Amino acid sequence: MVRSNARNAKALPDGWVLTTLEQVCLPPQYGWTTSASKEGTLRFLRTSDITSGDVDWASVPFCRDEPPNPEKYLLHDGDIVISRAGSVGYSFLVRNPQCAVFASYLIRFRPLVDDRYVAYFLQTASYWRAISEKKLGIAVPNVNATKLKQIFIPLAPLSEQHRIVAEIETQFTRLDAGVAALKRAQANLWRYKASVLKAACEGRLVPTEAELARAEGRDYEPADVLLKRILAERRAKWEAENPGKKYKEPKRPETSKLSALPEGWVWATIEQCVRIIDYRGRTPPYSDEGIPHLRTSNIRNGRVIWDDLRYVSEETYQRYMTRGLPQVGDLLFTTEAPLGEVAFAPERRFSLAQRMMILRPAKGLVSSGFLKCQLMSSGFQQMIRYRETGSTVTGISSRNFRPSPVRVPPLEEQHRIVAEVERRLSVVEGLEKQVETALKRAERLRQAVLKHGFEGELVPQDPNDEPASVLLERIKAERDGQVGKGGRRVSKKPRAKDVTPEQLKLL
Repeated sequence: MVRSNARNAKALPDGWVLTTLEQVCLPPQYGWTTSASKEGTLRFLRTSDITSGDVDWASVPFCRDEPPNPEKYLLHDGDIVISRAGSVGYSFLVRNPQCAVFASYLIRFRPLVDDRYVAYFLQTASYWRAISEKKLGIAVPNVNATKLKQIFIPLAPLSEQHRIVAEIETQFTRLDAGVAALKRAQANLWRYKASVLKAACEGRLVPTEAELARAEGRDYEPADVLLKRILAERRAKWEAENPGKKYKEPKRPETSKLSALPEGWVWATIEQCVRIIDYRGRTPPYSDEGIPHLRTSNIRNGRVIWDDLRYVSEETYQRYMTRGLPQVGDLLFTTEAPLGEVAFAPERRFSLAQRMMILRPAKGLVSSGFLKCQLMSSGFQQMIRYRETGSTVTGISSRNFRPSPVRVPPLEEQHRIVAEVERRLSVVEGLEKQVETALKRAERLRQAVLKHGFEGELVPQDPNDEPASVLLERIKAERDGQVGKGGRRVSKKPRAKDVTPEQLKLL
């Protein structure tokens, strides 16, 4: 039995003890060091394979170099692997594994109590608090086996462990059904948003300006006329400011493979419609405080997310933001990691990271609201995927982005389209917030179930249960007799979690 410290001072139920992972498991073991291969005979379980909470064995790669003694690293039913770097602390309870070994960034624990009980404990808030306290390193946080095995776990009598696990699984099954329904609703909302943006960009959301002009008996300026006028004004202004120099016309779109447009619309290129201020490739030094520095992770789903911010000093801001400061109405566009996220530039002061561009729509030609709808649409997103380059991290350069084709409706029609998109999506956003709130509540309920389970408040105690202290003593004796060199089991005795009351008397 391990004595509790001040933070573990809450009294445990009768028959329980506070112990450590070391006391209820065989000695932890590090995995095999090699790299992954697409072909082979021995699968190679990695940290990235377990972070989703489940393992798709068909997608788990093979070992490039197999260990000389594969049985040392073979995974067995009931093993628990814990990530020691990267996604630190993530765990997975192995069930019906294929012929597989585990990678060196995973640590294997073999419980001598109910393995599901230990696996559920590794999902509790108290476990994650312990992990955050035991993280080492700065650039890449990590833990080791010595730290992991010292983590405290409240141990219930073996029979109560089984009852706790059964009740957790019953309640989780209900929660999982509710979460699945919420995620289906979330997916339906995403599909609806995509359909609204698609209809907006194809001229199917509101009556076209051509239709309204005919119905009202008036004239209107078609977008091709508008485009020519704006481009001519731009050229005249440039030539006046740069006498004697040759003006370079922006590229026109190649329309032979583009779809037909509604009456009054025209195809144009990004460089015809937008001024690009390219901040890719410039990463300033960060400060503890100062001016917010937006990275690609801060642009999501059409919005700027003011979470997990970095900061730069005033001096750094002045030195790095020399290509042009953002203005109201500008759009921020991510060029990689991920590619294609877009949001309105906020009105407050900020600096920009690499992998980001400022897009400034040409006044009088295209509204920033309509351009944002188009950049977010599935058709445009699919199109820029064909223009991306790179191997490890793919992205798009401003050179490849400039010729991208965009639709341009008459200006008044753009404003009406944007108003209708905003009206419809405001309803969707309200529903999305409700779904997100419900999902967070489901996660809180999940944690509440675990908390009650490991505080002895989820199922009734049975005074006839063998105390956990007796179980620990038997485990110690069994472990001492079973553990050989390298943490391998050398005895054929059943593990404590598999022992029946009758067999207990024979141990």
